[in-house]
Amino acid sequence: MKLTIVGLITPHVLRILDIAKQAEGGSNVDWHLRDAVAHTVRELGQQYNAHELLQAYAQGLATAASEANPARKRYVETVQAAAAIAARNTEPLG
Repeated sequence: MKLTIVGLITPHVLRILDIAKQAEGGSNVDWHLRDAVAHTVRELGQQYNAHELLQAYAQGLATAASEANPARKRYVETVQAAAAIAARNTEPLG
């Protein structure tokens, strides 16, 4: 089976979207959000193309936030926060 960038990052993006849905329901997810992003950065950071994977991850999160319904404010804010954390963790690799 050939692994692709999309195949590698999709489960990580979906995890963040699940956390954002929990935040939308009123849960305090700050710790879980940071932990999920840190786990992804550690896992993807071990790949030979870590920089590209982490950029795709951050971009995927940013796209998900921009395409979400703006009325889902807490959801969008949570996904944007994850994208910002991921982007900050990608910069040292570049």
